[in-house]
Amino acid sequence: MEKALLSEALNGIFFTFILLSIFLLIGTFLRAKVPLFQKMFLPASVIGGFIGLLLGPIVLGDYAILPIPQDWLSIASLLPGLLIIPVVASVPLGLKSAKNSVGSGKGNTTRNILIMFLILGLIGAVQNLIGVGTHYFFKLTGMVSDAYVTLGTELQAGFSGGHGTAGVVGSLLQSMNQPYWETAQGVAVTTATVGMIGGILVGIALINFAARRNYTNFIKSTESLPEEMKVGYQKDVNKQASFGRETTLSSSVDTLAYHLSLIFGVSGGAMLLVHYLKVWGVPVLSLIPAWAYAILLMYAVWGLMQKFKLDWSVDEKVKSKISGTLTEYAVVAAIISLPVQAVFTYLLPLVTMMVIGLAVTAVLAYFLCKKYFGEYWFERSMAVLGTCSGVFITGLLLLKMVDPDFKSPSLSDYSLGYSFNTVVGFALFPLNFGILIEYGVQTGLLFIAATLAIYMILLFVFGRRRGGVQNEPASLGE
Repeated sequence: MEKALLSEALNGIFFTFILLSIFLLIGTFLRAKVPLFQKMFLPASVIGGFIGLLLGPIVLGDYAILPIPQDWLSIASLLPGLLIIPVVASVPLGLKSAKNSVGSGKGNTTRNILIMFLILGLIGAVQNLIGVGTHYFFKLTGMVSDAYVTLGTELQAGFSGGHGTAGVVGSLLQSMNQPYWETAQGVAVTTATVGMIGGILVGIALINFAARRNYTNFIKSTESLPEEMKVGYQKDVNKQASFGRETTLSSSVDTLAYHLSLIFGVSGGAMLLVHYLKVWGVPVLSLIPAWAYAILLMYAVWGLMQKFKLDWSVDEKVKSKISGTLTEYAVVAAIISLPVQAVFTYLLPLVTMMVIGLAVTAVLAYFLCKKYFGEYWFERSMAVLGTCSGVFITGLLLLKMVDPDFKSPSLSDYSLGYSFNTVVGFALFPLNFGILIEYGVQTGLLFIAATLAIYMILLFVFGRRRGGVQNEPASLGE
């Protein structure tokens, strides 16, 4: 009987992944064919996920065009919290290789990387303050009386973390035994979607504005974007990017399997550690989610691999493709299982924080980069805007719009600044949630304000000397 139940559960998981794959393919097709999706640069995972949500039983109920079994939706709601563990675990893996591989070194100064990191962190802290502050305002006025204590944190999680971070929110709250974890995960998916679409549209508007004023160095408008960026694929075989290096021979082990083994092995170690911490009843440490331990364990593993000269066996591109694939499935799963009714309960504070958050993010990205960067400040501001309203790829997309061939040093500064911000962000995440849950919204706001103050002080101290002088706009022929 137990074997039959186990087989049924495994079949449910397998068919859920099949369903997610179908929605990914539908999203890929629609992105390639629908001009509206192309103009908004929506990822296939987001398109496919919303197709599944809008045509499924969560929105249409008994009239669902796609009668997805409830068990599959339940599995889908749990998947982001699980898949995010290997995604987060993979962050430190190959970090040195990533550092050596980005950019040509031009302008890749410690100062520029530090300033990029501080600006990303500062904007994230402001978003957190706006989100939790909006929650507190609506609570004081009595307009929303039954809000859960961490409402508002999803603004930063969705804007600066993207859809994948919705899984982090769900996983973290689950580990803290908070019953509203699924609602919070759904709210994070909502903010991530609005942030990504809004950030891209605002970014395109700013690029056209800057091009008319000769702030851009390499383009005159967004109309010159290559077709492959819009449709989401590259037909020319000679222009298709490489997947990565094959660091192992398939006669022994496939390179992809080797990298997966490293990532899943560390993820398993982290989950095992959390299990025993809970069995032993260790206070505080048993409440920390598995992904937080996973990133620490991977730092240790990667450090040992470097020490024993095994870093050659890891390719950063292959690692990124694995984490990217897992994120795609996590995004589709989070969206098709989004608890729409629960999310709509907090519609007014949600709309308020997202509108204010998007406007403030755009203003800060523009003016902070203009103030603290000399050369290529606008190119850098687009990378910051994209990242702080979507994900790294969104920032890369906006950067590519203004610097199509990556001639400026912006990519290298952005990549490394983002890497450091990711590590610090994952460290602050459980601390922020823990303070809110343990001590309440007021104390949480004080902690967020203190974090913001630290970023502001550091940015003022290290940003006093501008890096380079404002360059003259380059001609399109350069």
